[in-house]
Amino acid sequence: MSGRISIGLFNTYDRSKFREAHRRALARAAPLAMAFDFNLVTFGFPFPEDERTPLEIARFVADSTSIGSGGKYFVELAEAGRFHYFELPKSGFPPQFGTVVITTSRPEMREIRVEEIGERSLSGESFLLVFGLGPHGMNRKEKRLGKYHLDLIGKGISMETCTAMGSVSAAVWKSVR
Repeated sequence: MSGRISIGLFNTYDRSKFREAHRRALARAAPLAMAFDFNLVTFGFPFPEDERTPLEIARFVADSTSIGSGGKYFVELAEAGRFHYFELPKSGFPPQFGTVVITTSRPEMREIRVEEIGERSLSGESFLLVFGLGPHGMNRKEKRLGKYHLDLIGKGISMETCTAMGSVSAAVWKSVR
């Protein structure tokens, strides 16, 4: 039995108003989650107050994007119960998504290789792969909330968030096949 993999989006953009950057990140992450059979989880997104359920949020985003077949995959993900949202974690991430891996080009501690994620997932362990959104990603204190850090290629090369999400998702998916 293999564990569940989740893509986690950690908001480091505007934390008070839902912006186009939030919408684009969600619209781009949802097709990845659908394609690779992952969950999608957000942390600290300032969703509009009148959008309360995961499905309502997915429909709100889908109504205003052409990405991901017009948001179709985001709605399907929410309908399948595979989209979740939380406030920013203060002392740790929700445990139901498994071992927390912070994706970063500057690992500071406890590095893990993608092959190890695959091996452990195949043994039943679940993982939450967290991507910091925004021009600077997660700060040092926020990065310490993860048990491991993953620099996919080990060269310290910073990638745009959506590029990193696609690269890491594909590599992890391949490691469990």
